[in-house]
Amino acid sequence: MAEAVLIDFFGLKFNSQKNSHQVLLKTLNAVRYHHAAKAKFLCIMCCNSISCERDGEHNFELEASNGLSALLREFETVSHPSMAASLYTIKQKIDEKNLSSIKVIVPKHRKTLLKAFIDQLFTNVYNFEFEDLQVTLRGGLVKQSTEINMITDQEQEAIQNEIKTYLRSLPALKGELTIITSPLISDIFLHGFTTRTGGISYIPTLSSFNLFSSSKRRDPKVVVQENLRRLGNAAGFDVEKFYQIKTDHANDVWIMGRKEPESYDGITTNQRGVTIAALGADCIPIVFADPVKKACGVAHSGWRGTLLGVAMATVHALITEYSCSLEDIIVVLGPSVGPCCFTLPRESAKGFHNLDPECVRLFDSPNPYVDIRKATRILLERGGVLPQNIQDLNQDLNICTSCHPDKFFSHVRDGLNFGTQIGFISIRE
Repeated sequence: MAEAVLIDFFGLKFNSQKNSHQVLLKTLNAVRYHHAAKAKFLCIMCCNSISCERDGEHNFELEASNGLSALLREFETVSHPSMAASLYTIKQKIDEKNLSSIKVIVPKHRKTLLKAFIDQLFTNVYNFEFEDLQVTLRGGLVKQSTEINMITDQEQEAIQNEIKTYLRSLPALKGELTIITSPLISDIFLHGFTTRTGGISYIPTLSSFNLFSSSKRRDPKVVVQENLRRLGNAAGFDVEKFYQIKTDHANDVWIMGRKEPESYDGITTNQRGVTIAALGADCIPIVFADPVKKACGVAHSGWRGTLLGVAMATVHALITEYSCSLEDIIVVLGPSVGPCCFTLPRESAKGFHNLDPECVRLFDSPNPYVDIRKATRILLERGGVLPQNIQDLNQDLNICTSCHPDKFFSHVRDGLNFGTQIGFISIRE
């Protein structure tokens, strides 16, 4: 049984016959009868007031029909001239109630169009069921076009543009977009680490500058793309030349220019104008820069990747591919979970204890506290990176992501539906 029921009146045109509202009354009563007992959200979607046609001096509007007023109070009405605005508003209301099973009652001729919008604005978290809206009765009370079974490429592009235009109009949430930078990295590079402020993601654990979309989360790709567009504008990079790590929690590194692997936790490049990025939401987003050879890299270092040596694997890629020297490579560790909040089962913590006992607190407990930042520095120094070329203690970068919900996303703190920040770098053109 559907948790939410949406009736699509968006494209319907009603004439001004007196019994026209009776058709709607019958339709809404049927929906209420079948769904009100189970559904937690009943919604009507229309374009401002439901559009109508002139008949002399009379103009019928749904909101003005006295016979419908009591029934309408049992439905929430969402009215926007834009389909994208209407559906996004409805999505927000559904998400507020944490609902995922949705029945859409839609005229046949609009079903394909509505599905195209839904595919863009919703993820696989939601389960949609469609039912034909039966309101065409004798006398032509409701005018409908013929059924459309396919969206053309031109129509698909128009849908995407309408959604993009609407999302660009939304205000930033939770404050201004903030980019943390390191003084160790030369101005020949663009770089930075994002926080959680300044984006349009509204779901609490993803709000507001989430930069990762997944079929298992409620933030659709179009929202993440809008957040990324705003980051590109603020930082000065081209989002069309943006590449993000495909995390596997291991130590594989993609050398840009070679065939891209299915998954990897590091990227290196010497191509100008290309921005590369590492994800982080407790795991460490690491940025690497060599101002001498003008090469750079990023790595995603969770506890598994840390022990597998993903940071030094990225360093070795820089040396091997671009003839970088160890003494020239700068490494900056982005925000991550601290030893105050991150625990592992004792068996998993052994690897860190064997690396250096100072990486683990309360080792004899079932779930010791582990310091992945200290472990990363130790491995980098042992690998030959100069201690002064490693930045991991900057005040803005060193604070624990789990301890600071106002600034950072955190998997440890927020659970499975967590948001993601990034570390990024590019060589200026």
